Amino acid sequence: MKIFQAIKISYFLVISITMFFTWLYLSYDNNKFVSASEKSISSVVTIYSYTNNRSFSNKSNGVGSGVIFSSDGYIVTNFHIISGRQKIIARLSNGEEYEAKTIGTDSNADIAVLKIKSDSLLTQINIADSSSLKTGDKVLAIGNPYGIGISVSSGIISATGRDYGNPYLRLIQTDAAINPGNSGGALVNESGNLIGINTKIYSKTGAYQGLGFAIPSNIVVQIASELIKYGKIRTMWIGNFRVKAIRINLNNKLINGLQIIEIDEIGPLYEKGIRAGDIIIEINEGESSWGNLTKSLKFAAIGDDIKMKLFTTSKEFKFVEIISSEIKKVN
Repeated sequence: MKIFQAIKISYFLVISITMFFTWLYLSYDNNKFVSASEKSISSVVTIYSYTNNRSFSNKSNGVGSGVIFSSDGYIVTNFHIISGRQKIIARLSNGEEYEAKTIGTDSNADIAVLKIKSDSLLTQINIADSSSLKTGDKVLAIGNPYGIGISVSSGIISATGRDYGNPYLRLIQTDAAINPGNSGGALVNESGNLIGINTKIYSKTGAYQGLGFAIPSNIVVQIASELIKYGKIRTMWIGNFRVKAIRINLNNKLINGLQIIEIDEIGPLYEKGIRAGDIIIEINEGESSWGNLTKSLKFAAIGDDIKMKLFTTSKEFKFVEIISSEIKKVN
């Protein structure tokens, strides 16, 4: 009898200890989200855009969100929020409103950089390295859905490297609630650091259905820095050529390739001996795809290498390395 009583007491003790640690874990988890929200929410702004240049009292034609990129007034948001607008107002978390100037835009990446003049330094967001993200990481989406006010929703990273209408961006997919108005807002990690800019959703209704997408912070930083410095994105040029996507059998293995079907007799690629019929089978040690080629050219900086492996018309392999200082800048 005493044995059964001892087993019963032990059973309830184990259950009690388990419940205690579960409560402790959930409390800790919740406190982390509270801290992350408090840390980052003051760096998220509401963007009101107008099609005319009249007074602030006019009804906004569009409402979105933005993130304070630097304490001296630079704000990152989505291009589609301010496209075609003559007047843009940024409203800070403390209620102050400022007219914003457009510094530069990248319509392909759906990124725009704005600038406001404030008498005091702004609370810029801390930025994390998005290359270390893992599926299942917990995240918060911060923005102004439907213009009701800055709001926070929670979720996880559902996937990384998504090609959703923009192959070179490698978008982050999340199930955190993102609705119209959240665009341009922040996707932050459990520490409250920026890991992405919310940019679009997949929805048959126009509202949240669990499929939201954000531009990774590393790409945001690269594009925003370029826009702040030059006012535009400088396009890398390696010659005028056309390619088509094909499948090629190499060593009894089918792989993706980009076959050059036309190339002008000028530019770094031609000078390296590349000719029509050659097949690009690797770009910067990654896949041979139009998205990877576009990304590699778009994000190359002076001094970077662009490396290609090709299978030539002579049935030989060729390795081409172009230093980006050799590449002519256009646009």
